[in-house]
Amino acid sequence: MSDLLKKIDARTKLAGTNKLEILLFTLGLDQRSGRRENFGINVFKVREVMRTPEITQAPEMPPSVEGMVSLRGSLVPVIDLAKYTGVISENRPEIMIVTEYNGHTQGFLVEAVDTILRLDWSSMRVPPDMLTAQMGGLVTAVTELDNNRLVMMLDVEKVLAETTQTDHSIDESVVIRDSKFSEMTVYFADDSIVARHQIEMTLDAMGVHYMQAINGKRAWDDLQRLAKSAEIQHKQVKDLIQLILTDVEMPEMDGYMLTKMVKSDPRFAGIPIIMHSSLSGASNQKLGQSVGVDAYVPKFEPHKLSQMLASYLLK
Repeated sequence: MSDLLKKIDARTKLAGTNKLEILLFTLGLDQRSGRRENFGINVFKVREVMRTPEITQAPEMPPSVEGMVSLRGSLVPVIDLAKYTGVISENRPEIMIVTEYNGHTQGFLVEAVDTILRLDWSSMRVPPDMLTAQMGGLVTAVTELDNNRLVMMLDVEKVLAETTQTDHSIDESVVIRDSKFSEMTVYFADDSIVARHQIEMTLDAMGVHYMQAINGKRAWDDLQRLAKSAEIQHKQVKDLIQLILTDVEMPEMDGYMLTKMVKSDPRFAGIPIIMHSSLSGASNQKLGQSVGVDAYVPKFEPHKLSQMLASYLLK
């Protein structure tokens, strides 16, 4: 399994190419459908893959959290993804994918890992409404492989939010406010329902107007329409929106490509782009800088998001 992760070193070359690498895995044969579904996770979020170690049970944990394991001296929560997604399988999960994002480390129990695939984000589609309803908003993107296999990308940020019992409400006392914000608009793009909701709460608390999209492609389409509207009104785009906030991982067009497109178009001159991502490593920040991102702020830290937004909006 360690061989699967050797390809990850090449990931640093993907910024601005609209490509990603995903680790494929299965959760078991679902007795309800008779199918073995294929899922994927961005290798940026994978720290290692191992046989499931001995798990220590912990009291008062959510139903899908099996317990804790000790990894290099740190206690790591372990989530059974089959239980979480409602897949009913007779087999016990034998593999644990150790993931790291949003500043947290957690283990995901799965039936098996398959391979690492390099794909283009343009081949990742927004899931149809029926699948979104069936999976409770847990799938952020889907793609079909050459062998007709359907792969679903899980919203692992939603998994983390719902299994860590963390309070994601906004403490309005630490949110920055200014009378000037009522005349400003932020455009943001994010494919995670949980992330979009928290961004909305932060901007509402700040008193900032906003527009939004569920991925980079739709954001780029919107931004081009705004540019045309500004031209008709004999204005600059920066008169209509004052800042762009973007996630990294999004179907159809990722945040790196969106940033690259915006920064290469003179119509958007003077509009800062802040990358808002659960990929919190220094290498990811450098990738963002390589395509022109002005700043980086981690997800699910509303006070930091508010401070970062305010620092650019009030320049």
